[in-house]
Amino acid sequence: MRTLITASGRRSRVSSAGSVMAAVLLLPLLLAGCGADTAGDETAGGTGTAPSRDVVSTVKKSEAAAELLPADVRERGTLRLASSIGSPPGAYYPSAANKRPAGQDIDIADAVGKVLGIELTRQEASFEAILPALGSGKFDVGTGNFGVTDERRETIDFVTYINDGQGFSVRADDKSLGKVARLDQLCGKTVGVGAGTTFETTLNSNKAVCTDAGEKPYRVNVYSDNGALLTSLQQNRVDVVMSTINGLRYQAAQPAAGVRFLNEYHRLDVGFAFKKGSPLLKAFQAAVNELIKDGTYDRILDKWGTKDSAVEESRISPPERK
Repeated sequence: MRTLITASGRRSRVSSAGSVMAAVLLLPLLLAGCGADTAGDETAGGTGTAPSRDVVSTVKKSEAAAELLPADVRERGTLRLASSIGSPPGAYYPSAANKRPAGQDIDIADAVGKVLGIELTRQEASFEAILPALGSGKFDVGTGNFGVTDERRETIDFVTYINDGQGFSVRADDKSLGKVARLDQLCGKTVGVGAGTTFETTLNSNKAVCTDAGEKPYRVNVYSDNGALLTSLQQNRVDVVMSTINGLRYQAAQPAAGVRFLNEYHRLDVGFAFKKGSPLLKAFQAAVNELIKDGTYDRILDKWGTKDSAVEESRISPPERK
C-alpha cells in the first residue's frame, strides 16, 4: 500500500451471471466446516473452516480507557461503526444464510467496544464509501483493513491494530510469475484490484514503469466485489490479483480457490479510521493497548491465523511505512 492513496474508487461492470458464478465459487471456501460452536485450537487455515471460538465475551471494561471517551458518548453508550464486509480473515459472512459477520476485524472491534463499555452499532458499507462518510459525519468510526498512508493522514486519523499490506496472487496453474519485487514485472498483464484501495492507486500511479522500459503497460481492472475479482482470476480475465497479504494467504490456503500466493510487496499499518481530529482517538488507542496487554489480542490473531501481523502497541496516525 505504498505511494499515493485516494479515497475515490471505480466500480466495475459485472454481469449478473458473473456475480452468480462468484457466489458459487466462493461458497466452498466459506461454508466448509461451518457448524456448531466449538472450543479448542480451532483457527483459520487450509481446511476452509470458519473459526467459531469465542475470544471476546470475557473481555472486561476498562474504566481508565472508558474515561477517555467524550462525556456524551459515555452517556449515550453507542457509536456508529461502518464496516466493510469482504472476505476472510478480515470480515465476511460465514455462509449464504448466516448474515452475522465474522472475522478478525469483527472480533477486534467487538472487543474494543467491551473495553470501552459501549456498543458499536455496525452498519455495512462499501470499502470505497467509508472514508468519505467519516468526513461527512455519517459514521463515527470505520473498519475495512484501511492502510495508514501519508496521503490518507491528511484527511483521516487512524488508531492502528495490525500490520498488513500489499501482496500478489495468481492462478494455481500459472507459473509465469514468481516473486514480484518491481511493478515492471507486471508489464503486459492484467491486474485485478478492489475499488478505492491502495492497490488501485499504486498501480495507476506507476504505469509509466512499463512504457519507460519500452514494454506494454499493465492493465488495471477494478472490482467493487471480492467474489467478482476471484471469479475474474479463475476465468482468466485477469492474470494477477493485488490485495491484502492476509487475505491472499488465506485464500491460497483454500484448495477450492485455485490460487497461489506469490509474495508480500509492501507492509502497512492498518487501523480504525476516524474523521480528522476525532475526540475518540485516545480512547480507542487505550482500548487496543488493553487488549494487547490482557492477551485478548493474541487470542484473536491466533484464531484467525494472522499472528505474523501483530503489533506491539497501538499508535495514532503513525507515518506511512516505507
